[in-house]
Amino acid sequence: MPDTAPQAAQEPPSLRTVALATATAFVLAAVILVTAVLPAEYGVDPLGTGAAFGLSALADTRPGVVAPATGSYRSDSAVFVLRPFEWIEYKYRLEEGAGMLFAWEATVPVRYDLHGEPNAGPEYAESFESADRQEGRGTFRAPFTGIHGWYWQNRTTSEVTIRLWTTGFYTAIHEFFEGGSTSRTLDDDRASGGDGS
Repeated sequence: MPDTAPQAAQEPPSLRTVALATATAFVLAAVILVTAVLPAEYGVDPLGTGAAFGLSALADTRPGVVAPATGSYRSDSAVFVLRPFEWIEYKYRLEEGAGMLFAWEATVPVRYDLHGEPNAGPEYAESFESADRQEGRGTFRAPFTGIHGWYWQNRTTSEVTIRLWTTGFYTAIHEFFEGGSTSRTLDDDRASGGDGS
């Protein structure tokens, strides 16, 4: 037969027990705040525990890592087909300090030169990188205001295809080729050039 005797009612904790648990939780929270949270989040380390455990480094900021940009962020892509010994220049208008990410590839190695021309004009150009390569990728920060970009030359007896992708804070695109040039200002927030490939 089942036991049907009434169970003894459990007594709630006393006020003393609740007060002691609350005080213990408060002290523990204060210890964690002073030893871990303040050093890691705010760089405040009154007990030296942040330095001892390496937590103070979490609050450090490194100057020069973030550079605010002015102007609109844009992306561009272009495809060039160069006949034997033909060349092309493709450049972006960048203000001093403006950044750009880039990647380009060619079907065979080509002669290239990454360079810039300040507002003073084409009689002065500064070369940043020049070689015979089949691809390039990286970041570029304009050392001065002007147009910055690539010169590519096909030094083979076959056609070469070059594909370029960029993204950054440029305001215009300039293209120079045998027999002429074109320029366009980018007015909208995000512009895409070339064939969009």
